[in-house]
Amino acid sequence: MISNSNISLRRFLFNPPQRLSQSISDWGEGLSNVSWTYRTSMEVRCKAGTVPLMKQGHRFLSSLSSPALAGDPSATNRHIKKFVAASPKSVSLNVLSHLLSAQTSHPHLSFFALSLYSEITEASWFDWNPKLIAELVALLNKQERSHESETLLSNAVSRLKSNERDIALFYCNLVESNSKQGSIQGFNEACVRLREITRRSTSVYVKTQAYKSMVSGLCNMDQPHDAESVIEEMRIAKIKPGLFEYKSVLYGYGRLGLFEDMNRVVHRMETEGHKIDTVCSNMVLSSYGAHNALPQMGSWLQKLKDSNVPLSERTYNSVLNSCPTILSLLKDLDSCPVSLSELLTFLNKDEEVLVRGLTQSSVLDEAIEWSSLEGKLDLHGMHLSSSYLIMMQWMDEMRIRFSEGKCVVPAEIVLVSGSGKHSNVRGESPVKALVKKIMVRTGSPMRIDRKNIGSFIAKGKTVKEWLCQ
Repeated sequence: MISNSNISLRRFLFNPPQRLSQSISDWGEGLSNVSWTYRTSMEVRCKAGTVPLMKQGHRFLSSLSSPALAGDPSATNRHIKKFVAASPKSVSLNVLSHLLSAQTSHPHLSFFALSLYSEITEASWFDWNPKLIAELVALLNKQERSHESETLLSNAVSRLKSNERDIALFYCNLVESNSKQGSIQGFNEACVRLREITRRSTSVYVKTQAYKSMVSGLCNMDQPHDAESVIEEMRIAKIKPGLFEYKSVLYGYGRLGLFEDMNRVVHRMETEGHKIDTVCSNMVLSSYGAHNALPQMGSWLQKLKDSNVPLSERTYNSVLNSCPTILSLLKDLDSCPVSLSELLTFLNKDEEVLVRGLTQSSVLDEAIEWSSLEGKLDLHGMHLSSSYLIMMQWMDEMRIRFSEGKCVVPAEIVLVSGSGKHSNVRGESPVKALVKKIMVRTGSPMRIDRKNIGSFIAKGKTVKEWLCQ
């Protein structure tokens, strides 16, 4: 438990001063204006990068938005207390992590993260976690709740200050969490403290982790030039920068569209002996795509091919999400092309280069599982545009395998689309809808598996007859 500091914090939480009570009331009034459709639906809308909510967590957050709790801090706190008491550890922490995320799909409820955390500290299963504290402090900084933030921060420091490594890692987490939340003051103050630790410390490990966090944080704060300066500080301190630091700066420049700087960093990495791997390549492609630089994206794909750098599912996602024609075609599943050859006729020159570059990679081969019992393609991890292209490649590949007769015909063919657990709307998978539509339009014998609604299944011989007819 969190001793006297926690007691004072709980008093502050559950007996807030007038200004804070009013702010909670204001939040309640705002919540009461949330549409009835949102409050009563079982939707779980999750932005990319946020923590997906469990069903129980969604029900709880939906109930926090109810008119019955609006403007009533006491009722809200009782509701939170009841939820934690009745929920297992995984559910309570899932909700808290979701609210602490900078990309939370419930920003209007993130105000209650501190109250939820305070109740969690009273649970029998609670273990004090400095990383969680850092995330909570950063959120409070973003909300300009300095009093609560300072209380949590001072408590954490007092617990950790006897161990240099632990206190350094805490400030590393604090730097990164503040940068993700976009809290300038919190970020700057955490960096100052972290620099003080690095100046005093003789530990290479402590210094390395501190520099890593500052580089990453500065890039998150759109300050890649300052992050490069930190890399130079590392050299002066006789600490060799690693791939992580270079990738952070590379992507920091790329995200801002500063491609000359991005490529300069890439060149420096190569000259210093760092291999340009798939992860680094995807960062470059994502940066080009975010700024509609399709010709540069095509050139980069060619460079990867010449250098034998493997592509991945994320490469497909980054590239295809940047192809406006494909995204436009997928808005109408009743008329979009249902074969690769037909799709290519719709694309402009730049997009065609990109699609051909992807289809010449080994991504599809690596995604297919093939045996006498089962031929399987799993679309998990692929965005809608990637699933679309991979699926058409897959049909062509199976047609070739079946027609040449050089491989065994599996007893079953399975295509895994997912059931929508991690979709923007829980239970409504865009990928599943796409697969179903294309199966119907092409006359495929594959149907939704009764045992697994996230899969399509058919006998191997039946699929062979369909594709080779």
